[in-house]
Amino acid sequence: MADLDSSSSSLSNNPLDIGKLQNGCIHYRRRCKIRAPCCNHIFPCRHCHNEYTNALANPKERHEIVRHDIKQVICAICSTEQQVAQICTNCGVKMGEYFCGICKFYDDDTSKGQFHCNDCGICRVGGSTNFFHCEKCGSCFDVKSRGDHTCTGNFTKNHCPICYEFIFDSIKAATIMVCGHAIHLDCCRELINQDQYRCPICSKSMSKMSSTWQRLDQEIEATVMPEEYRYEIHILCNDCHKTSKAFFHIFGHKCDHCKSYNTRRIGTTDDSLERRT
Repeated sequence: MADLDSSSSSLSNNPLDIGKLQNGCIHYRRRCKIRAPCCNHIFPCRHCHNEYTNALANPKERHEIVRHDIKQVICAICSTEQQVAQICTNCGVKMGEYFCGICKFYDDDTSKGQFHCNDCGICRVGGSTNFFHCEKCGSCFDVKSRGDHTCTGNFTKNHCPICYEFIFDSIKAATIMVCGHAIHLDCCRELINQDQYRCPICSKSMSKMSSTWQRLDQEIEATVMPEEYRYEIHILCNDCHKTSKAFFHIFGHKCDHCKSYNTRRIGTTDDSLERRT
């Protein structure tokens, strides 16, 4: 009898886990769908809704769902539509191992370390102990950057300058560049793979470039320009925004103030023009 009671107790918990990690979409593993309050259509998740509506031919029909406005969900196991809750009112299945009643968010894959940040007002991933919330920036950041963190205002509440997805509530990891602008980490890596190191918004260097500048110093010193190309030009530095003069070189032009090579040519000196005529 003891074994039977134990077995019955174990079986009584099984309905909660039916279909776990077997349902959902490309964004989340979950056992429910949502009814979009904005258009009354059913979607696997808000990201599926947003991707669908943003692809519509008519721009006037494009819109994004407000997660907090979701009121109805449909159980993926028994297809019962009901108000937002973690447990299905009909079949008793747990529609999401992780559930947030504020964000109306479900996810069976708890390995992401989901947590709700009350200050951000949304759920994030990565584990609550690994992040701190900056009130001035209005967002969460990795605790490893707490000592070096520079407040940048609400730059995370903007669109990624590469893919143009809204960064603040994106499911993709983001980073803050030296200039203070935010960008998706994957988009930033793609720029670097293409040898693009400037912020797409302000043109400042995306990260500390001292080692790169030192390498350019060595390459320029080792590569002497022909006599006809030894003339001075005016340059504007994208990093410090100051102007200076530099001798023309195909590898780059060094700012006389901050020693950055992130510069642009803005003209040729008068003396140089006289030497070339």
